[in-house]
Amino acid sequence: MDFSLPPALAELQARVRRFIDEQVIPLEADPRQGAHGPEPALRDELVARARAAGLLTPHVARDFGGLDLGHVERAVVFEEAGTSLLGPVALNVFAPDEGNMHLLQEVATPTQQERWLRPMAAGTLRSCFAMTEPAPGAGSDPSMLATTARPDGEHFVIDGRKWFITGADGAGVAIIMAMVPGAGATMFLSPMDAPGIVLERNMDTLDRCFPGGHGVLRFEGLRVHRDDVLGEVGKGFHYAQVRLSPARLTHCMRWLGAARRAHEVASAYARERQAFGQAIGRHEGVGFMLADNAMDLHLARLTTWQAAWVLDQGELGLAESSRAKVIVSESVWRVADRCVQVLGGQGTTSETVVARIFADMRAFRIYDGPSEVHRWSLAKRIMKGLPA
Repeated sequence: MDFSLPPALAELQARVRRFIDEQVIPLEADPRQGAHGPEPALRDELVARARAAGLLTPHVARDFGGLDLGHVERAVVFEEAGTSLLGPVALNVFAPDEGNMHLLQEVATPTQQERWLRPMAAGTLRSCFAMTEPAPGAGSDPSMLATTARPDGEHFVIDGRKWFITGADGAGVAIIMAMVPGAGATMFLSPMDAPGIVLERNMDTLDRCFPGGHGVLRFEGLRVHRDDVLGEVGKGFHYAQVRLSPARLTHCMRWLGAARRAHEVASAYARERQAFGQAIGRHEGVGFMLADNAMDLHLARLTTWQAAWVLDQGELGLAESSRAKVIVSESVWRVADRCVQVLGGQGTTSETVVARIFADMRAFRIYDGPSEVHRWSLAKRIMKGLPA
């Protein structure tokens, strides 16, 4: 099996790596960052730099200004972007916009694409995906969806509450999942400034790399025209899989880059820091952690590339998506955790980027389906005699 990159992709990888090293990493200490992500001015500057470098939104079709990358190509580029927590923001491949753009390309009407997808691809508009709800609504079990969309003439009237809505604060458009009585789960597009959408608050979380943070939204009599139904009424759960299977994988790509960066920082420290007469990396307690990191990174990359290759051939099955998400999220988490340990006290401070990677990465084992739910799904297939 030949895993070497085609020359054009290798050149693109090198371009992205230079861009991140020279244009993005120097901004990591920029004060325009807070508990709820990079501020709009910083995001605008990062996007402008990527636009000037010809690297903005590389995953969307060329008709919308992108490079039309396939999934294996995305795996290479997104990993490089992920080596800085600001990299995916700069290239406009961060969540939830990256997944939302994919969904709009696949499902939206031409009119909807011109209104929403084109400015998103240009980096001038952010979005959010409003599906998760507080108890007793939908979380890991989407069948518990409690938000409703009642037909009313040419409109639907949406009522309900959502939380953990990434990017809600400052988003221009929301994709809302709601239950239409008698028809089922349906997706709707709505401007975020429409009457009836209330951002109750931003939630304080471990991570702070997503622009807009994670919000709590309330819908009170939100009126959405039938022309703003995304796809077909009643097919919301199907479209959720259209979005989530690739989105789980692109999370793997980005966090793989962050884990690689953490490993590089820890390895450099282990070569330089002296204790008990030699560099600490020469002691087995530290050296073995670095070796385990190398193996976990290799496992995560192979898993990601294999799933990306499957996606390029057609559809990524639910079992394959679940398997990849668990393997990679837990592999990169082990890497980040070991890197903190290798750095010792330094690993718990802002003296290096490792502590920030550690904190931001932790939620990856939860969002887009926690590891336990994916394991349960795979176990059910095994018990039915199906491949997992």
